[in-house]
Amino acid sequence: MEPLKYQASLAENRGDLDLAEQLWIRVLGASRGDLEAIEAIKRIALRQSSIPFTRREYVTGSEGNRSSTPKPSQETGLKVFNFEVVRVNAKGEQIKKESKQSQYFSEDLGNGITLEMVAIPGGTFLMGTEDEEIERLVKKFNWDGFRNERPQHQVTVPPFFMGKYPITQAQWKAIAATAKIDIDLETNPSNFKGDELPVESVNWYQATEFCKRLSRETKREYRLPSEAEWEYACRAGTTTPFYFGETITGDLANYNASNTYAEQAKVEYLDGTTPVGQFPPNAFGLYDMHGNVWEWCADTWHDNYDGAPTDGSAWIENGDDNRSPPRGGSWYYFPFLCRSAYRFNDFRRGYSNNGYGFRVVCGAGRTL
Repeated sequence: MEPLKYQASLAENRGDLDLAEQLWIRVLGASRGDLEAIEAIKRIALRQSSIPFTRREYVTGSEGNRSSTPKPSQETGLKVFNFEVVRVNAKGEQIKKESKQSQYFSEDLGNGITLEMVAIPGGTFLMGTEDEEIERLVKKFNWDGFRNERPQHQVTVPPFFMGKYPITQAQWKAIAATAKIDIDLETNPSNFKGDELPVESVNWYQATEFCKRLSRETKREYRLPSEAEWEYACRAGTTTPFYFGETITGDLANYNASNTYAEQAKVEYLDGTTPVGQFPPNAFGLYDMHGNVWEWCADTWHDNYDGAPTDGSAWIENGDDNRSPPRGGSWYYFPFLCRSAYRFNDFRRGYSNNGYGFRVVCGAGRTL
């Protein structure tokens, strides 16, 4: 199913028939005679029971004006996976556990290596942190970097697909071994070795080269997420500092747990990356969004959100194009740097170390 068709189906399934109808009309306009779109529009018209199908003009556009949007799956469409999410209080005590379900497709990278891409529904959220909370954090942790998270602002993000995990070393090797586009890629750059560990010691340019090669090999558009997409996907509907609640613990993520964020106990930290998927996911079914490795975003660096886009796209205008913000923290960083809203500005695009990796997105948003 193509991304636009997926958006239309998602809107229809949740009962937003007006939006679903508009999206199916766009599908039909891009590819005249699309029987799936025609049947969907008929179905929606019957559900609405107010405007007969024959009133509408749906066959629009020219025969040659076909959508260039790639299909998210070459097989039978989206698959479903089940998982559990947990919520904790300020002491790190579990207060809730809930079963969830998300859709995804698998990209075949060859030799038994796959890339799982989770469907992220579109929506609107508050990006950044309110001023009062920023000043509290600045005072508590003596760190002015929190002020990069202002002003808090509303962003509407279209649906897209995001990697279930950070890119692993096995996935990196599969794509790094393919032909060069702009720059060479080392096939095994990571300091901590293991196929299921996240790839690290990767800079922004190398991550971008990976996306370009992945796009070429799969015939789909892959790229780094925008900051807005990353934060929206990380929060997964939450407004707390972390997607599992008021604090972070060594049972929930891989970070420097010898330091605390709220009232939880200190523990020894793991001194290295951990295999992806080892800790609880968020409500979208994404793993390791807090800790393990920093994740590069597509945007150029801006010191705050004044003038930031509100449509989920990457903010590249009038920024510092020598720097791009990594998000999510890593295995050796303090817990307050792992927050959903935290923006890291310390390193340039050419910088890499054993805490820097990335994950990819596919679908709506600004292209590379």
